[in-house]
Amino acid sequence: MATFVLVPGYWLGGWAWEEVASVLRAGGHVVHAVTPPGVAERAGEAASDVDVDAQVADLVQVIEGAGPERVVLVAHSGAGLPATGAADRVPGRIARLVYVDSGPMPSGLAGIDFYGPDERAELEERVARDGRGRMLPPPPFDPSADPVNLAGLSEEHLAAMRGRGTPQPFGTVTQPLVRPVPPPDVPRTLIVSTFPLEAVRRMAEGGDPVFAEMTGPGWTHRELPTGHWPMFSRPDELAALLEEAARD
Repeated sequence: MATFVLVPGYWLGGWAWEEVASVLRAGGHVVHAVTPPGVAERAGEAASDVDVDAQVADLVQVIEGAGPERVVLVAHSGAGLPATGAADRVPGRIARLVYVDSGPMPSGLAGIDFYGPDERAELEERVARDGRGRMLPPPPFDPSADPVNLAGLSEEHLAAMRGRGTPQPFGTVTQPLVRPVPPPDVPRTLIVSTFPLEAVRRMAEGGDPVFAEMTGPGWTHRELPTGHWPMFSRPDELAALLEEAARD
């Protein structure tokens, strides 16, 4: 049996993993669903001052306190940066690092660098207008405006995301992660949901610096076609892929 540490992406807390965690625990696994500092029930922890370094340090504490076994560290979306940083800090505690519709960024890049110019400008405008310049408010989670990312979500899921989502400390989006050179050799799995695996390989082979680190020795790859939040839209299938990754 494996020990899983599940980390949600922007705006969400450990609650987002409830359905996946239930399936994994029923299979006999140990599961730690993490709420990063600055969001959800931890929104009051000087949230506007939380950055990538703070979330990395917090996650390292979770991993080191998860028991004697090495953990399967699972990062969804924007959690890719702090999870990568934590794995760089304590590689000996990581059995496998699983990216769910996410991935490692090259050293010196921030989460905001993954966005195109228009998307980046829209994020910065929302922060300035509605987040006092320090917090990124949640999006409206409107399927008519974002059908690809929100594919497969029920009205109940959307209501939960709107009602329980909290502003994201903008420092976790804008602070670059500086990684050791070379980075530690940690087994990694990529689970893609909103773009084809073949596109990832094509962009990596074409030299795209963001996707270049998502292939190569030590990687396994899986596809789970759905929206950007498979822990809601396809929890049973995602849990099965996480169990498979733990066995790799």
